[in-house]
Amino acid sequence: MTKGVKIVTIGGGSSYTPELMEGFIKRYDELPIREIWLVDIEAGKEKLEIVGAMAQRMWDASPYDVKIHLTLDRKEALKDADFVTTQFRVGLLNARVKDERIPFYYGMLGQETNGAGGMFKAFRTIPIILEIVEDMKKLCPDAWLVNFTNPSGMVTEAIIRYGKWDRVMGLCNVPVMATMTEPKALGVEKDDLIYKFAGLNHFHWHKVADTKGHDITYKVIDAMFDKDAGLPKNIYDIPFYREQLEQMGMIPCGYHRYYYREEEMLNHGLEEYNTVGTRAQQVKETEAELFELYKDPNLDHKPEQLQKRGGAYYSDAACETIAAIYGNKNTQIVVSTKNDGAVPDLPADCVVEVTAYVGAQGARNVAFGELPTAEKGWLQVMKAMELLTIEAAVTGDYGTALQAFTINPLIRSGETAKKIMDELFIAHKKHLPQFAETIARLEAEGVTVQDEIAKNLD
Repeated sequence: MTKGVKIVTIGGGSSYTPELMEGFIKRYDELPIREIWLVDIEAGKEKLEIVGAMAQRMWDASPYDVKIHLTLDRKEALKDADFVTTQFRVGLLNARVKDERIPFYYGMLGQETNGAGGMFKAFRTIPIILEIVEDMKKLCPDAWLVNFTNPSGMVTEAIIRYGKWDRVMGLCNVPVMATMTEPKALGVEKDDLIYKFAGLNHFHWHKVADTKGHDITYKVIDAMFDKDAGLPKNIYDIPFYREQLEQMGMIPCGYHRYYYREEEMLNHGLEEYNTVGTRAQQVKETEAELFELYKDPNLDHKPEQLQKRGGAYYSDAACETIAAIYGNKNTQIVVSTKNDGAVPDLPADCVVEVTAYVGAQGARNVAFGELPTAEKGWLQVMKAMELLTIEAAVTGDYGTALQAFTINPLIRSGETAKKIMDELFIAHKKHLPQFAETIARLEAEGVTVQDEIAKNLD
């Protein structure tokens, strides 16, 4: 039997791949990798080749003999894999531009994982992830699927609920950033703090204790108003209301700004929409710069410019999770996984994002307990929206999609919301085969994309 670990990364041409390689190289002693397969689609072939060459240079510069394989054939790559990571974007960055610009045209938030854009990202992504799961059942039935394709929580829920695949964990860099920046704000080391997270992906809260078990969440709240709050690069830094945080006794994640300070976040987004362009348009420029750097035959390490992307530190979450499973380390990691009672305000069989001990059997969740009244209400509404979105993605049912739109807190219900949804269906036609009948009807009714930039994208 060949020794060593086989890892497959779907979406291997991503600009984040060097993050993963750095994380694997750093952990090679506890995760002896035999081979890495980077998989992409025809449209991503050029980027795959650029990133693949750089990934091989990174390994060649290390003391370890690891071969990078590049392929457009997913099934070839998946055979006998031990771990599969997913980091793909259906429709590439042009799809994200549409997700952002079409809602903004009508004065509503356009964002990658929140509001209307996040829901359509789920509509495009979930059918593909379920196809991947079916391939895994045949080709690598013992593999673990480590997902950080957004919207990560909904994608993970779909894998478990509709794919019937339990060997999966969803990951996000947002909790990692909190646990890296908050200790600095307090002037302590990360190991001096004990964290407990609960909620949904991009919609969680956390509490902090010291190593003697004393709750110091309020100290962290104080520090947040004086120093770096540890936000991802893609979130505008408008402060939370201190009184609100003190009342809930928890720290919201950065994405809660879209819900707790919706007016200000929307106004900032509209300002960018009308001037420099939406976040996706800005990211396209950053990504173009990164790939120019990646082409350098002398570059054999992750460049600093990668920090400008919103997903910095993904490698720490992904690689540590894989190492924890492989070595049965029971490492404490924040993951999207089946609730199993950790958050009693939600059903046991739904996916939540919580602190868990990760080992060979997967995640053993840390119980968080009931949330305060306001947060419980938010959480239950958001999970209902997620479940409706996932159901619509799987069934292609227009009414279910409309229900999901109506319950989403960032979408004002009514005729304008329906226009946004209908235009997004038209804009993403080639990536939504499950909605083919709906899209044909909308085209017959004369629905067209009104935002000129979105209209002219592939």
